[in-house]
Amino acid sequence: MVTVETRGSVAVLTLDRAARRNALGTESMRVLSAALRDADADPAVRVIVLTGAPPAFCAGSDLKELGGLSIPAMCDHEAETAAVVRGIGFLSKPVVAAVEGYALGGGFILAVSCDVVVSAENVRWHLAEVTNGWLPVWGLQALTARVGPVRARLLTWGAEPIDGREALRLGVADYDAPAGGALDRAMAVADGLARLPAEAVVSAKRFFEPFVMADAERLDSVASRMFARDCESSAAQATLSRFTVTK
Repeated sequence: MVTVETRGSVAVLTLDRAARRNALGTESMRVLSAALRDADADPAVRVIVLTGAPPAFCAGSDLKELGGLSIPAMCDHEAETAAVVRGIGFLSKPVVAAVEGYALGGGFILAVSCDVVVSAENVRWHLAEVTNGWLPVWGLQALTARVGPVRARLLTWGAEPIDGREALRLGVADYDAPAGGALDRAMAVADGLARLPAEAVVSAKRFFEPFVMADAERLDSVASRMFARDCESSAAQATLSRFTVTK
């Protein structure tokens, strides 16, 4: 579900559930969490790059898995995912996202939770949760830290997707790349960071941690309660019914 490759002092982690469009399921998140921890603990690794196997970075939460759960069980499932993604901000090493194809829902938030985001120009970025009938259940602090509350609210409403160029303009992404070139650009960024004094790179991440991560766990808890309430609505139930697993 996650492949790991070491390129010099850079660990490249690839979400590898192409059949499920790299969706964030229970087991895949546990595997990703372990891979991130291992890379962070490896003294030979200076920087981590996170990307997705073609055709895309990540389609978000696995709605087929969620559709078979009760609302409390969905909240528990999403809380586990939230903890893994929040953990990126508390790692000691920089994490660079290389985004191709599309980054939808939780995939969007996973990408912006990384320290640096490289987006191909033709990437489709979209938060469709409100369209589906609920508030995104975690990670909105990461988005707000990047773009500010007004733009974060507009993106959360998700009236229309944006491409990689607009993502760069808004601050969702830090660098752009031609289609197919996000990983190469991310590796160049990662190699540049890896050449810097490691202790100072860690110190810089730690210094800005409270600004980027401020109140993130509490806000995820608030969002989870709103998500649970929203999931009782007819719009949300209609969405979830399309993914319900018949037992």
